[in-house]
Amino acid sequence: MTEHPAHESREPREPSASHPITVVPTGRHVVVRVNGETVAETDSALTLQEASYPAVQYIPLSDVVAGRLTSSDTTSYCPYKGDAGYFHVTAGGSTVEDAVWTYRDPYPAVAEIAGYVAFYPDKADVTVDA
Repeated sequence: MTEHPAHESREPREPSASHPITVVPTGRHVVVRVNGETVAETDSALTLQEASYPAVQYIPLSDVVAGRLTSSDTTSYCPYKGDAGYFHVTAGGSTVEDAVWTYRDPYPAVAEIAGYVAFYPDKADVTVDA
């Protein structure tokens, strides 16, 4: 996920040849585990590829196990995607803070990710079936 300094302009930027962003159906089964416990499982993930950053799996919020997410006060801004909100994840007997982000009202270039969440790879184990 791209974080940008607060002083940076809040003007939306469009993906371009120098900063491409694609969102496509993953087309494979995706499982997310936190602390060894499955917290999400879906066949409807989206893969977002932004510039040279690692691809990110966006999971439908409806495919996250109920009761695992708690809203966080943390927010961030991406000029390509918009304002992000965060969730803590409770699994395996403990809570991992700010492990998940979502763009509730993403910019039009990535409108498909509305209603989806993404998990930080250092806080969750995201497995995409081969």
